[in-house]
Amino acid sequence: MRIGLFDHVEHSGRPLAALFDERLAFAAAADEAGIYCLHIAEHHGTPLNLAPAPSVYLAAVARATKRMRLGPLVYLLPLYSPLRLIEEICMLDHLSHGRLDVGVGRGVSPWELKFHHVSHDESRDIFADAFACISAGLTADTLTHRGKHYAYEDVPIALRPLQQPHPPFWYASSSAIGATWAGEQGLHFVTLGPAKPAKANIDAFRNALAKRGAPAQPKPEFPGGAVIGLSRVIFVTETDAEARRFGKPALDRHIGHLTWLRDKLGPIAGLSLPFGATYEDWVANGTAIAGTPQTVRTEIERQTAELGINYLLSYLFLGDMTLAEALRSLALFKSEVMPHLARL
Repeated sequence: MRIGLFDHVEHSGRPLAALFDERLAFAAAADEAGIYCLHIAEHHGTPLNLAPAPSVYLAAVARATKRMRLGPLVYLLPLYSPLRLIEEICMLDHLSHGRLDVGVGRGVSPWELKFHHVSHDESRDIFADAFACISAGLTADTLTHRGKHYAYEDVPIALRPLQQPHPPFWYASSSAIGATWAGEQGLHFVTLGPAKPAKANIDAFRNALAKRGAPAQPKPEFPGGAVIGLSRVIFVTETDAEARRFGKPALDRHIGHLTWLRDKLGPIAGLSLPFGATYEDWVANGTAIAGTPQTVRTEIERQTAELGINYLLSYLFLGDMTLAEALRSLALFKSEVMPHLARL
């Protein structure tokens, strides 16, 4: 099993310049630790994400690291000009010397889509049109696309990605609809949430991918060529009590950021935070794993066997954690947990 790293780059209570410096230092440490890929989220108008322009942030990460792959998880396609995003993807692929992995999605937050004058009800169709357009543009010398939402006629494409035919595409979803679409397209896949819904999403992805036959761009380092990933918040330290000491305030702050727009602008029918409202809830349902290396390793091994994943997307630096706390957790994760997971 391979290990990835996820980050929202959320508000920590420290100055933004310091936050970016800390995250870049952590990315360099993750690179040295052997993390497979750093994935960052895209959100707008919320302290959950202070790097809402993923390409800008990842350009800095590309030059702070040497081996680790990197990419958005995900670019919110309805918010982009497909032509401009094609160019950004090409630039990042070269700036990273071919280490880019491109996550795509439509955006789960109706509030954020509305800020950009995009209807949540129409966002899936807009996303599909944008994805088709971007996929075509990355492999063409001139782009001609005639869709419902985007249309281009003989536009010269001067930039080409370093990876051919283009960087691998990923999709992250917490629903069976999204998981099925990802499998049908042959994309690499990551899900999240408690075991029961996560397994339903993984099964939906596996079934759709099996009907398709093979991933669109197989990764030979993963069994079957397809990434089947699971996101988990992880706190590792010398004792279970110490993990709770710094993990609880960090995760509770993160949960507050997840609900910040709902609390500020009002709830939306049918939209909720399914993982629980506290650190204790997340640990109880397995979406957060905290404790000694043995505690963390045992729980990850249990979930891996239950869900059949080949990629663990670890979330190690969040909320108001200090850089020192995150680096200590990463060091223990590297030395005491990752070697065991590599054999799974």
